[in-house]
Amino acid sequence: MMTDQTFKLPDLGEGLTESEVLNWKIKVGEHVALNQVIAEVETAKAVVELPSPYAGVVQQIHAAQGQVVQVGGPLVTFGDDEPAKGKDPAPQPGAGERTPTLVGYGAPAATGARPQRKSRSVRASGAAVVEHHDEQRQAVTRCTPPVRKLARDHGVDISTLTGSGEDGLVLRRDVQQAIDAGNGPTAAASPAAPVAPVQPGGIGDKHVKITAVRRATAKAMVQSAFTAPHATEFLTVDVTESMALVERLRFHPLLKDIKLNITTLAALVVTRLLRTYPALNSTWDEKADEIIEFGSVNLGMAVATDRGLLVPVVKNAQDLPLPQLATALSGIIAQGRAGTLAPAQLSGGTFSITNVGVFGVDAGTPILPPGQAGILALGQVKRRPWEYQDEVALRHTMTLALSFDHRVVDGKEASEFLAGVGSVLEDPGLMNIFI
Repeated sequence: MMTDQTFKLPDLGEGLTESEVLNWKIKVGEHVALNQVIAEVETAKAVVELPSPYAGVVQQIHAAQGQVVQVGGPLVTFGDDEPAKGKDPAPQPGAGERTPTLVGYGAPAATGARPQRKSRSVRASGAAVVEHHDEQRQAVTRCTPPVRKLARDHGVDISTLTGSGEDGLVLRRDVQQAIDAGNGPTAAASPAAPVAPVQPGGIGDKHVKITAVRRATAKAMVQSAFTAPHATEFLTVDVTESMALVERLRFHPLLKDIKLNITTLAALVVTRLLRTYPALNSTWDEKADEIIEFGSVNLGMAVATDRGLLVPVVKNAQDLPLPQLATALSGIIAQGRAGTLAPAQLSGGTFSITNVGVFGVDAGTPILPPGQAGILALGQVKRRPWEYQDEVALRHTMTLALSFDHRVVDGKEASEFLAGVGSVLEDPGLMNIFI
């Protein structure tokens, strides 16, 4: 026998203060073994599986699916640890021992073990696949995180769908067919249903649940906008030579398997040039009343995902030559879209780049990530009439937009930095100066 124990949402690290309960793997009255996965939660940075630090019977579940729980808030209360009728008791480890679990190795009971990151071992078409267990069907419904989110946002119970993908994988089209067929309300009876009914007077209105990522992004953007005095400068440059260089490098025998583009080249220039302009790779420390100039460039790259905007980071980017930098950037972008980034990959950035050109946009005024003094937006590469060698010619051009924290960076430094990036992109041969 044991006294009732309440499992509270642990600190998931990286300064995260809350998580949203995506789904429960247990129910009241069920016997739970030590380190058994009991829930799947979504933080602002990742989807995480929570293992139980206790072995016992579930007495009470304190949070509904879709509910946001603060760190330290109650999740589950466990009672008598005798196994449910007809089940064998789970073997208990000795003091200090670690036992194999569904998600790796967990700590002994009542140690407050950190939750283990969700396993991503099952993949389809390069995207992470999550498994949905349905006790009634005694089967597993498999889908990727973006598909699961689509189903959740439209109130579709994904466990009722038959996947048309390989090995029964539920695809986006399967969910869309359910939505079009009017099967969305299958989840309406659940307290976790994320889509609210249309209110009278708002015909066609759609109530979309705010995800953890979007909530965190909104909080960060508001904090940044109302803390750091933003200033933005623009520069349009002729990148014809850079585009030609990238095209040549793509066919180089040593680089044939590496994804290169103008963004990679711009990232290389930025990381080298920041050594000359350290103010743009720094932060304003209000409490210490000082400016901290970072000794390394941890480059953030904004990535648009189905979960919202993420800014994964390449650490020590200033030390990476072009091939390694290209590999690192393409890797974090792919992980961001697949939902497989670790929380540590989404923190510690010192300067960021966002490419709005991929959406056909010429320019924008990016908002600084909190704690950073600079962010560079890359517009689309566009052919337009341009003065070239005293004549007018069609050239590939790009608009650069640099937003900076005017508490830390003066206009002179920002202008020289932006002009330096533009000069190298116009004439890549100048890159030798910075490498």
